[in-house]
Amino acid sequence: MLQRIKQDWFSNIRADVLAGITTVLALIPDSLAFAFIAGVNPMISIISSISILVLISIFGGRSAMVSTTAGSMAVLMTALVATHGVEYLFAATILTGIIQYLMGRFKMGRWMSFVPHSVITGFINSLAILIFISQLRYFENQSWGMYAMVIGTLVMIYVIPKFFKAIPSPLLAVVAMTLLVVFIPGSLQTVGDIAAIDTSSVNWFHIPMVPFTFETLIIILPVALSLAVVGYSETLLTQTIIDEMTDTKSDKDKEMRGQGIANTVTGFVGGMAGCALIAESAINVKVGGRGRLSTLVAAVMLLLMVFVLDDLLNIIPIAALVGVMMMVCIEVFDWSYVRHIRSKPFAHTFIMVVTVIVMVTTHNLALGVIVGVLMSVIVYAYRSASHLDIEKETNDNLSVYRVKGQLFFVSSNALLDSIDFTDEANKVQLDLSSAHVWDHTAKQTLDKIVTRLSEKGKEVEVVSPRKQSA
Repeated sequence: MLQRIKQDWFSNIRADVLAGITTVLALIPDSLAFAFIAGVNPMISIISSISILVLISIFGGRSAMVSTTAGSMAVLMTALVATHGVEYLFAATILTGIIQYLMGRFKMGRWMSFVPHSVITGFINSLAILIFISQLRYFENQSWGMYAMVIGTLVMIYVIPKFFKAIPSPLLAVVAMTLLVVFIPGSLQTVGDIAAIDTSSVNWFHIPMVPFTFETLIIILPVALSLAVVGYSETLLTQTIIDEMTDTKSDKDKEMRGQGIANTVTGFVGGMAGCALIAESAINVKVGGRGRLSTLVAAVMLLLMVFVLDDLLNIIPIAALVGVMMMVCIEVFDWSYVRHIRSKPFAHTFIMVVTVIVMVTTHNLALGVIVGVLMSVIVYAYRSASHLDIEKETNDNLSVYRVKGQLFFVSSNALLDSIDFTDEANKVQLDLSSAHVWDHTAKQTLDKIVTRLSEKGKEVEVVSPRKQSA
């Protein structure tokens, strides 16, 4: 136990601390933006991010993965807040956490293995595109100085590591650009210009002020289910990506239980539900974050910047933070796939592209994943059906049909069409020893073949040594 605690928390202290400080810089504008999307006070999103980060650092299944409020979930809250008010959002957040905890308890994390690599690639590329698009709003009605600072931030991020690696370059770039704004005042937009942060409205314990009735449950349950499913999808896909980036394995069921605990508690501090974020998680890992300390430091730094260092927070230029997010877009996007796209199977590429199109056009990550998985299932079914091999051997008064492959609703008709019901042989044998019968449709087809042959006066034998098929 002590060895595990040391590994998770204290094996990478310096890098984790610096990674957490760097990551929080990307969290600030996003947290504010998610509040606007949901239609709530910015402090609700910030307090939610702090709460979720602290709790997921302790109870989560994937160290160094950043979980906070999320745009994909904020979109689902808008109608509830507009129609019933923010108190119903707090109640829905608590219910979302309970549902997610049950998902983890019933080991639903294994379902993520059904998501093929083409869909995961589409998910990654969609997020990179959506992050890029989300940053464009900050360029509206801005001077050339905005563009110059974004470019300057990117140049520093990629050039500094060639000479100095002790401190993450995104952190140094943001500090440098903030000092530039302080000593050379201009008209550049800062964090303070986006939203007024009022800490007096914070409640560290809050029971949702809603009627505890069945009608209330009917109102919040559809929203909570949607939030739980979207949070499940985005969290576990992000977890899969971070596992690959760090070449490690983590417990998806434990992560869902952790998400459930985090969202439930967050509802009781007057917060909104959240999930893992690929952008901030990628920043954390890219600059060296590996342990749980990195996300805990991010939570503590966000708390300090809002409640103690608010003056410093307000003068950070948005252009510098946009530059960091642009770096994330560049790093997250799977450029190697694009470079080798001609060598990829067409079906794989097609599914990836459709997944990207659905996610980018709808801004609905869960819908994109569902469409991608369904397309993959269709492609797999078609390929399995096309690989059904049926050989016929006739010997004296016996006709043998040797079937190799998968028999299910797509391929079973091919077997039916291959049977010669006018065959003069008195005995017919269906050899399924190299086949697998998967569903009721295939079973019905076999029954139909046996019945028709029997009606022709033929003796029918079905050879199927596989217990499951039998």
